[in-house]
Amino acid sequence: MTERVKLTGANRRDKLLLWLKESTSPLTGGQLAKQANVSRQVIVQDISLLKAKNEPIIATSQGYVYIDSTGQQQAAEKIVACLHGPERTEEELQLIVDEGVTVKDVIIEHPVYGDLTASLRVGTRKEVQHFMKKINSTNASYLSQLTNGVHLHTLTASDEHRIQQACQALEAAGILITD
Repeated sequence: MTERVKLTGANRRDKLLLWLKESTSPLTGGQLAKQANVSRQVIVQDISLLKAKNEPIIATSQGYVYIDSTGQQQAAEKIVACLHGPERTEEELQLIVDEGVTVKDVIIEHPVYGDLTASLRVGTRKEVQHFMKKINSTNASYLSQLTNGVHLHTLTASDEHRIQQACQALEAAGILITD
């Protein structure tokens, strides 16, 4: 993302796709807007149009990510149930990432909408800090506040042992819901 050009319509969306595919880290709407010389709102609309065309783009707390189905598949994945108040979110995420596990998403069961899933893609303490800073700076609510603290996370890691270690840490902290 070094060039800065004025693009329009389909050409701009093609360029956005290229930038997202080439990037090794998430790109914020602000970064993409500056690069494309448009407003952030135009980028949000462009991303929505690309998603409507089934482009595998997700919005994370760090920015937009293009999910390449051919790359970086984690060997292990598990959905875990957790229960805690908002004040323990940072602790929960740090316990997980400290074991080399990525928190792929958060899922709640809403009484009207059914399952609601939000992509997190948090795998390091730095990403946890960024997520917490964004939550705090925007005064956004946690999805788990809609369900009195009950929520699910999809955890991914290079091997099952790492996920087991993360689950043990969550259980020791009284956060993991077990049978």
